[in-house]
Amino acid sequence: MSFKQKLLGELKTYWMNVLYVTLFFSIFTDYRRLILAHYNIVYHEYGVSLVKGLILAKVILIAEHLHLGKGYENRPLIIPTLYKSLLFTICGSILSIIEFMVRGFFKTKGQDSITNMFMSGFSYEWFASILAIFVIFIPFFGIKELSRVLGKGKMSELFFRRRPNADPNLPGNEPH
Repeated sequence: MSFKQKLLGELKTYWMNVLYVTLFFSIFTDYRRLILAHYNIVYHEYGVSLVKGLILAKVILIAEHLHLGKGYENRPLIIPTLYKSLLFTICGSILSIIEFMVRGFFKTKGQDSITNMFMSGFSYEWFASILAIFVIFIPFFGIKELSRVLGKGKMSELFFRRRPNADPNLPGNEPH
């Protein structure tokens, strides 16, 4: 495989990861906005979903190159799926803490204010978002693990190409 093909494959993987992660972060942002709108509270943090998606997708790509979770690949698919989901939930939690600290730094001037703001950030909402990230990662890594086991390109073929041996009696499989 040439360098160009490898680079294009990595870019495709990265942008698919960005799309998946950003989509779900955007859903949470919209959910939060709609709940707050019910109480006439304005919410303006739309770009955060994209930034989180870009960063977390890069973390996932780097971790895959470092072969994190490699020791579990010969076990039943549920083991590496849950392990990677937990591992990247922890990464997402760390990113969330860093995001909160950066926001606190720009919003406040004093060290005590940053500490108070940091400690108040561990709320039910934060815990719920971390729990949701874990649940979102289960199908994400489940599909990645299934794709790894089936072989390169097989999942794309199953999802996006017509199967020549499909039952012609099933709806949608009629001959043209």
